[in-house]
Amino acid sequence: MNILTLGCMYIIKVKGVAKIPDYVQLRDDKFTLLAYFRIDRPEKALDKIGLGEKKVYIMELITNLPFGKIQKLDI
Repeated sequence: MNILTLGCMYIIKVKGVAKIPDYVQLRDDKFTLLAYFRIDRPEKALDKIGLGEKKVYIMELITNLPFGKIQKLDI
């Protein structure tokens, strides 16, 4: 999947519990899951959907995003 073929995207930051780590979901405008990754291991998932070069920008957004909130990703 190439990022150029996507419309808008959304980031959802989910708080883990007990042994389940915190994670992030990236979804398209129809809320189809595009990527699902641990906050501390985003590289492989972002590369897979063509956003590897935007890792620093995306991780900055994720760091500032409260758990349980949905934010539109402007790329």
